Amino acid sequence: MRCRSISGILIALALAVVAVAQTKISGTLICAKPDEFQKIDIGDKPGHAYAISQGKCTWSKPMEIEGTQTKSDLVTGFSEMNGATAKDHGVAVDTLASGDTFVAHTTAMDTYKDGKSQVSEGTWVFTSATGKLKGMTGKGTFKGKPDSEGNMIYDVEGTYQMPK
Repeated sequence: MRCRSISGILIALALAVVAVAQTKISGTLICAKPDEFQKIDIGDKPGHAYAISQGKCTWSKPMEIEGTQTKSDLVTGFSEMNGATAKDHGVAVDTLASGDTFVAHTTAMDTYKDGKSQVSEGTWVFTSATGKLKGMTGKGTFKGKPDSEGNMIYDVEGTYQMPK
């Protein structure tokens, strides 16, 4: 019995240390229409296509990571479009005010109405970083909606941890 309670205490302490090491982050990202976009209809049914795109985004409300703020973002992605939905996979290369960068892989589900994006929801995970951020890990979620000018506005949140 005593061994179980000591194990329970050790597990609780380990979880507390992990929870303390995580830092919450959030921000708002504005993405204009992609600079490059190519769509190929598959031909098996109407609205089924693959697409690849690349575009630039800016942070209207930057995330702060280790004392520096996110500045710009280059997103490259591919989608399987299927009528009113699309499954997306992408890579975002972010530059911070310090000049350091991080890379995040994204997955999302988009919905469309009359060919226009309505909502994009997904997850992201850090996969690499440079400079002061080297070794950083973390993950989070995002949700985007179009504004009146056709830009996508994404609310991004998550957590990160720096190596010890």
